Amino acid sequence: MRFEVVAILFDIDGTLVDSTPAVVRTWEAFADARSLDVEEILRISHGRRTEDTLADLLPASEVPDAAAQLEALELDDLGDVVALPAAHAVLSRLPADRWAAVTSGSQRLMRARL
Repeated sequence: MRFEVVAILFDIDGTLVDSTPAVVRTWEAFADARSLDVEEILRISHGRRTEDTLADLLPASEVPDAAAQLEALELDDLGDVVALPAAHAVLSRLPADRWAAVTSGSQRLMRARL
């Protein structure tokens, strides 16, 4: 199959990088500190903005601080975030102004993982 496009949007996790272990550790630490069910959190959190997941778990007044806490935990846990096979090869073949990365996470975290 062949098709032509003007530009491409790539999701980060599962497309360009694998950060699953770091994401799981972050939610485990958060759940443990707040006596929450980590299995339930992991069931609803993938592919969603952190703030949206937190809104299902906490009072609205706690969401901004909790989101900042989770982002800090994730930024401190980049050691085993890895590029997926061929990600670099594919991106290096594309014009820089014709692709972008998208994610449910923050721009700061996305850039750190990339």
